[in-house]
Amino acid sequence: MRQRDMTRLMGMLNGLTRGQRKLLAAELSEREATCSSIDLVEKDAPAQSKCPHCASRQVVKNGSADGLQRYKCHGCGKTFNALTGTPLARLHLRGKWLEQAAALRDGLSLNQVAARLNIAQSTAFRWRHRFLAAPKTVQAPSLMGIAEADEAYFLKSAKGQRGLMRKARKRGGRAGKRGTSKEQTPVLIARDRTGSTANFVLAAATKEDICAALKPLLPEDTVLCTDGGTALAAAVRDLGIEHHPVNVSAGLRVQGAWHIQNVNAFGSRLRQWLLRFKGVSSRYLENYLGWFRALDRSPGFTPEPTSLLALAVRV
Repeated sequence: MRQRDMTRLMGMLNGLTRGQRKLLAAELSEREATCSSIDLVEKDAPAQSKCPHCASRQVVKNGSADGLQRYKCHGCGKTFNALTGTPLARLHLRGKWLEQAAALRDGLSLNQVAARLNIAQSTAFRWRHRFLAAPKTVQAPSLMGIAEADEAYFLKSAKGQRGLMRKARKRGGRAGKRGTSKEQTPVLIARDRTGSTANFVLAAATKEDICAALKPLLPEDTVLCTDGGTALAAAVRDLGIEHHPVNVSAGLRVQGAWHIQNVNAFGSRLRQWLLRFKGVSSRYLENYLGWFRALDRSPGFTPEPTSLLALAVRV
């Protein structure tokens, strides 16, 4: 816009009613939020400007669309932008993305997100799981020094699905049997004393499944503390690493440097945090585990919305 046009536009502001000024301010605020989201998405684009289709670095700028810089690949001839190949590709309303990231930080329910962002509940659901697609893959690749491992069990849930093979129960209800059973989904939690954490949804809490999850995670010089559970102890024997079982059920919590209080505290925080959702669908349990890990890594459990948005577009 030319300066004289800008001056004329500014002069017209005096003729606006109060309601019109509010509408204009809201529109400008949303446009600025969109620009902030785009700036964050494109922040590392120059350093990562390789084709997501063929991985060629022979790319050139090729105009822009919807505020995003587009690139063209000389290798395959295709065009792309900074969102191509990310979980947020083709999502609209970018001006609300930072608000969505803030809703993830605050752990809001879908109804609360829909009300805060003024979007449909179906959109809130779709955005939640698009934003969590990348965080669910981000966890410690290995644990060092003294590590701890324990199983946690979460009630299987078909929340949001139809055609149940059992009688429906109240959301967040209880299993029909005491103790562990096929009504529950086992999750293996492993954590070292520096706070590096990994967890895995297991098909079953068997020696084979536990061993497969722990093997790439634990170097040979790792010292592992567990509660001495049968399957977990058998898996550690197969791995051939130093093992210190702590019999918590017998009232023993600490034996010198050996304890599982670190991993148990993490599991307790996870369970408490999940209560707000009144039951989590087993289909999306991995997403929620990744969501919680992202929150737990942040000091004070309050990551910046910008960091959560950056994590959501991670490729």
